[in-house]
Amino acid sequence: MHRNENYRFCPLCGGALEKKRVKEGEPERLQCSECSYVFYIDPKIAACTIIDIDGRIVMLKRAIPPSVGKWVIPGGFMDVGETVPAAAAREAREEVGLEVAIGSLVGVYSYPETSVVIIVYEAEAKEGLPRAADEALAVDLFRPLEIPWDDIAFSSTVDALKDYLAKHDPETATE
Repeated sequence: MHRNENYRFCPLCGGALEKKRVKEGEPERLQCSECSYVFYIDPKIAACTIIDIDGRIVMLKRAIPPSVGKWVIPGGFMDVGETVPAAAAREAREEVGLEVAIGSLVGVYSYPETSVVIIVYEAEAKEGLPRAADEALAVDLFRPLEIPWDDIAFSSTVDALKDYLAKHDPETATE
């Protein structure tokens, strides 16, 4: 999801949205030409987990856009009314079939070209066996030296794995 999404109509009155500088020193915003409502494009939150099973990290190969066929850690968008840790646990269950206990924070990742803020936790598998669900072509477990770095979907996955490995397995952490 990119910051330059093209919304055209006001959600309140249906008037045309136009880019305007609402306040000096701030970026241009979408403002309704009819009722002056300011339409803020707020970030979405994605909650993810790095699940280590016997020294191997659970990853899934994406079956849905974007980046079909690329590897990621389990994760996805948070729902309204859900805490970030609960969303991370739900995504692990939905994507790789594991009930997990959420552990410490690995990191929070954001990039100028996307409107998604990614929050990544360590997680411990408590129940289930890793399996590919409907959003995954495959699930695999990788030792740190086996991680398919050149075939990872998102910068946030690369950054989170590097941060995790720097803490847990500094000899295999990549630059």
